[in-house]
Amino acid sequence: MIRKTVLATALAAAAAVPGMARAQSAAPASPHTLTGNMAVVSDYRFRGISQTFVQPAIQGGIDYSHSSGFYLGNWNSSITSMSFANSGGIEMDFYGGFKKGFGDFTLDLGLLQYYYPNAQVAGTKYDTLEAYVGLGWKWLTAKYSITTTDWFAVNSTTTGTTNGDSEGSAYLELNASYEVAPKLTLVGHFGQQTVKNYGNLDYTDYKIGATYDLNGWVLGAAYVDTDTDVFTAGGKDMGKGTAVLSVSKSF
Repeated sequence: MIRKTVLATALAAAAAVPGMARAQSAAPASPHTLTGNMAVVSDYRFRGISQTFVQPAIQGGIDYSHSSGFYLGNWNSSITSMSFANSGGIEMDFYGGFKKGFGDFTLDLGLLQYYYPNAQVAGTKYDTLEAYVGLGWKWLTAKYSITTTDWFAVNSTTTGTTNGDSEGSAYLELNASYEVAPKLTLVGHFGQQTVKNYGNLDYTDYKIGATYDLNGWVLGAAYVDTDTDVFTAGGKDMGKGTAVLSVSKSF
């Protein structure tokens, strides 16, 4: 009887040890998250205006976020010197901010620096800094951005006018992303760009399309258009309506 009791106790202890070891070795979830993304698009449209002379672009970036809501990131895209004189053929965006959810709502505050290595016109760089605030509700988001510098090199020197600088130019956008079927999402966008002291550059842009998640690869198709024809390069209207196709992957 004693041997049986000792054996049963030993077996119970042996069975308990692995579980205890797993519980003790399980590390707490990290508050840090690092992700990357890459994409190929048939035309890089920024707020409805082509940045690649209506040609394809390669894009990619990396993002860091903390469980507190703080985040930093970098995103890059190929561009054309037809749109950005003397450019190195690349746009580099650097951003950081704070994003936090409150039930169905999300608040997003931050800064975004657009950087174009070597690109300049009349001695003025295209580099632009924006501050932004965004508010999301389920599948809808609204975002307001305002420049703290000239708006992409627009000033009296580069335009040959006496209008002054364009600091304080603003962009208001509304976005929707609604999953209508498993992996199939409809997307919509409406934006209004106002350029301080240069009302002739104000315009509206919009987009409507869909994305499909194919085993982690997101296929996209959308129609993008604007109500302006003042943005031209090489005789081409950079804001003319067009279909944009894309393939992207996050990792």
